[in-house]
Amino acid sequence: MSSPEVIIQVLRSEMRAAGVTYKQLATRLDMSESSIKRVFSQGDMSLTRLEQICKSVGVAMEDVLRQSADATPHADTLTLDQEKSLVQDPKLLLVAICCLGHWSLEQIIEVYDISVTECIRYLVKLDRLELIELKAMNRYRMRVSIAFRWLPDGPVQQFFRKYVVDDYFGGRFDGAGETLLCVHGRLSNPSAQELVQKIRQLAADLARLHQDDQRLQPAERDGFTLLLGLRSWEFAQFTAMRRQKS
Repeated sequence: MSSPEVIIQVLRSEMRAAGVTYKQLATRLDMSESSIKRVFSQGDMSLTRLEQICKSVGVAMEDVLRQSADATPHADTLTLDQEKSLVQDPKLLLVAICCLGHWSLEQIIEVYDISVTECIRYLVKLDRLELIELKAMNRYRMRVSIAFRWLPDGPVQQFFRKYVVDDYFGGRFDGAGETLLCVHGRLSNPSAQELVQKIRQLAADLARLHQDDQRLQPAERDGFTLLLGLRSWEFAQFTAMRRQKS
């Protein structure tokens, strides 16, 4: 994650902690809400603008910059033992996935039948597993990068394959805001890597939109799951139809 992205992430976190919405911030800065959202989405912010936003939110710019400097992620994956610990307790795995989506403790207990005490206990476990760094007031920062992924064929992927994939693809994908695509192409390795980066950015966009929509009432929001994969593969029955080389 680049420095501007980290600064924006810290600013969003400080806004949530202060209960300041984009609309309120726009009013304080005499800007339109759409302009404020564009500044945050593009990360195009001068030091003067950064100082104005910090002042409006009620946080020192020095603190934001210090937090940003401390927020350097550590790894793209967990270890095998760390993943094994997660799948041993489905609730712990649930809270871990929520943290990867940047849910707050309040958001987790609002949606799931987990008590405050339980959730704090799970956050402490995730801190020990080095997925997050738990801070005061049960806030946390991620200790993995924005490019985080589960271990290939590791415990979590095996868990998903066994319990999640059939359930997920059992849906019709015809509801509002739903879609299912299966697209095939022949690509070079650099092109495939470019797509992987775009997939990771799309996952980051989902986390950002999740945070942006927290200002809405619960009845205005619903749970959506983005399941993405890209691999060198062809359906076996299609492979059988390939033209035989002479």
